[in-house]
Amino acid sequence: MSIFIMFGKYSPEAIQKISKERTLKVLEIVKKQGGEVKSMYALMGAYDLIMVANFETMKEALRASVAITRATGISFSTLPAMPVEEFDALVDKN
Repeated sequence: MSIFIMFGKYSPEAIQKISKERTLKVLEIVKKQGGEVKSMYALMGAYDLIMVANFETMKEALRASVAITRATGISFSTLPAMPVEEFDALVDKN
């Protein structure tokens, strides 16, 4: 599975609907799209949320991101990520 970092930003309407039930719905959407949420955090700053999730493919991550936005009004910027050790091994010239 590949790692994806999902940065979320609340719309004014989405802020009004913050709830534990909606969080559970997000977890359900990710699972339905073939993913697994590893962790979620609320943020202060440019983004309101960060979610670390595993998906088999970029297509699954994209589908989940769009489905969550449609269901919650939270817009996501979804980025692929890799462990630094894996990155180092890929770019090591030795």
